[in-house]
Amino acid sequence: MVYQEIGDNVIGVEDTLSAENVAVYRWLALHGQLDPVRISEETGLDEAVVSGAVGHLLRIGLVQRGEAGDGRLRAVDPARVAAVATAPMERAIAQQQARLHVLRDQFSQLAADYEEGRHSVATDVERIPGLTQVRDALTRAAANCREDMVTVQPGGTRPPEVLQDALHRDSQMLARGVRMRTLYHHTARFNGPSQAYVARMSALGGEYRTAHQLAGRLIIFDRELAFMTDHDNRSGAVVVREPSVVQYLYEVFEQTWSQAQPFSDAAADGLEAVAKDLDRTILRLLATGLKDETIARRLGMSLRTTRKHISDMMQALGAESRFQAGVAVGTGGLLDDDGNGDGDGEADASASTGRA
Repeated sequence: MVYQEIGDNVIGVEDTLSAENVAVYRWLALHGQLDPVRISEETGLDEAVVSGAVGHLLRIGLVQRGEAGDGRLRAVDPARVAAVATAPMERAIAQQQARLHVLRDQFSQLAADYEEGRHSVATDVERIPGLTQVRDALTRAAANCREDMVTVQPGGTRPPEVLQDALHRDSQMLARGVRMRTLYHHTARFNGPSQAYVARMSALGGEYRTAHQLAGRLIIFDRELAFMTDHDNRSGAVVVREPSVVQYLYEVFEQTWSQAQPFSDAAADGLEAVAKDLDRTILRLLATGLKDETIARRLGMSLRTTRKHISDMMQALGAESRFQAGVAVGTGGLLDDDGNGDGDGEADASASTGRA
């Protein structure tokens, strides 16, 4: 069997050693000669595979022919071969790194040009299409925030990984003296990760309150830059810079904030009080004729949970339809105190539903 070296020990990505290459090299190193039949028998490799492995080892210099010209092959010290064999790959990596540095510098310059253009040509509204881009934009805005950030976070819970990502960013803002206020739905008070996050950030100076109804996700930095969810693309965002619009959104936040309650553990407040407050809000929304989906979104609850609450309350009211429920609410005066007391009718409704 004849083997012939190929090239000058040039190794590429495709030349990484396979298990077959390693097995054949080990056999040659231990026995000092080539015996394809024995190698095949002792390694379990086909002779054609052995032949290919020897050719590969010759090409990258891990095997060489003997000096006596007798065609014998011998294993070569890998430490001696490594520097020569991997040099082309190292040069390629160095070239790629150089290109990467150039590309990063170019993009950095483009970013500077973009920022300059954005400030010279007013861009009042901008759409950011994807979640990754939205997170990057929020990170930059948070890093540049100087005085004040307000946030509306609808929904009863935030995923633990999202809260973990927010810890570092928010901690840095608070350390710089930025005032940070966040509104959650009341249902967030039942969520363990949210409770832990609020407790930790409150100790650093963050302020948190909850409300039964929130219009939608909103983040405002320094009363200059507002982020809202894109209605047509829920994973994207709409960025608003127009001063009058941002100020209006900020005032909406302030109004909701003034009527919200300090964030606390629902168990500490008393589950009965929380449940009765929730019942009152659902009654009020039912009375206005809103759909289940809208009520669920405003309360930060799942549609299934919302419908269960509505079903229990209609049963407690003895109503078979939304219309009958509305009549019962009106004639029973369940909302006459506008949430400032615990009317007997509502207390009876809560008790009848069997919820604390």
